[in-house]
Amino acid sequence: MDEDKQDTTLWMVTFSDLVMLLLTFFVLLLTMSSMDAKRLKEFFSHFQGSTGVLEFSGSRGVTDLAHFIKKYHDTDGLVVIDQGLLQNMLKMEPGEISSDVLENLNKFIDIKDDERGIVITFQDKILFDPGEAILKPEIYPVLDKIADAIKQSPNKILIIGHTDNVPLRSGIYSSNWELSVYRALAVLDYFIKEKGITPSRFEVGGFGPYLPLYPNNTPERRAKNRRVEIIFRHLT
Repeated sequence: MDEDKQDTTLWMVTFSDLVMLLLTFFVLLLTMSSMDAKRLKEFFSHFQGSTGVLEFSGSRGVTDLAHFIKKYHDTDGLVVIDQGLLQNMLKMEPGEISSDVLENLNKFIDIKDDERGIVITFQDKILFDPGEAILKPEIYPVLDKIADAIKQSPNKILIIGHTDNVPLRSGIYSSNWELSVYRALAVLDYFIKEKGITPSRFEVGGFGPYLPLYPNNTPERRAKNRRVEIIFRHLT
């Protein structure tokens, strides 16, 4: 009876495992090289005892918007921002703001962070009348709080206007795109002319209906798409 021949190809199993590990390693390096530096730092912070995603999950320890922005840029943790935090940062004294705006503060204003920075979003209803680009005076106290934060922070500020896709009925603006730009400019003018902030701090633009948050298929979703974003850009 012939003895079984020794399998001389077994080394290929170990070799293929090694090649796969090397491939995975280089894919990981490529992925890391394309990641945002702040996000990458945040990721590794979770392995170094950081407080992580609970860092800002509430109003605890945050007194105003300027304080929050400083803590945001100093932290290595991911940020969870809730509406209680927004209400605390934009807290108004009695009689400082109309009861209608105060009641709708959490409903029509939102704060979050994304790849651009800290984003404060105003639905158009709280800023403007339909089809117009003139700020409502009752929103001034809220914009004043944001202006104070801008003055106390080094960030560049990006102001972006957005609309829904419903054609305009008024002849004042030729398109939704134009309306979105003029609404962003109205906020810019308030910060520059009324609050005296240096114009070089700002970038302004409008996307019209071309960057919606939601499909424009219900009145509620269209209302959320009509917005102005005030963005504290990431420090570089």
